[in-house]
Amino acid sequence: QVELVESGGGLVQAGGSLRLSCIYSRRTFDTYTMGWFRQALGKAREFVAAISWSSRNTYYADSVKGRFTISRDNTKNTVTLQMNSLKPEDTAVYSCAAARSTRYSGSMLPNDYGSWGQGTQVTVSS
Repeated sequence: QVELVESGGGLVQAGGSLRLSCIYSRRTFDTYTMGWFRQALGKAREFVAAISWSSRNTYYADSVKGRFTISRDNTKNTVTLQMNSLKPEDTAVYSCAAARSTRYSGSMLPNDYGSWGQGTQVTVSS
C-alpha cells in the first residue's frame, strides 16, 4: 500500500522555483514529524527539511536554509516543500517521509523515518 505520494518535480533553470507536494494516506502521520530527503545520482540520501506535527518547528539542511520552505496542512494530509533560488547542485530525486513515531520528532536521520514515497525528480539546469 502506497502511503505517501509526491508530485511537483521537473526541470527548471538555475534561479527558478518548484513546489513539491506530498499527500499521505495514514491519519497517524498527522501526529508525526514529516520530512523531505534527496538523493543525487551516485550519492547518499541526505536530509533536506522536516516539520513537526503542529508545524511549530521546522528544520533545514544548511545547504537549503533561506531558499526552501517546508509546510504542512494536516486537514488535507499534505506536506509541501517550496524551493526557490534553485541551483544545479539541488538536482536529485526528492522523497517525502514520515517519522517512525512521535518519538522521532525533529529528526534529520533517514533511519528515523519509516515510511517513504517513491520520489520525484528535480533537475536544475545551469
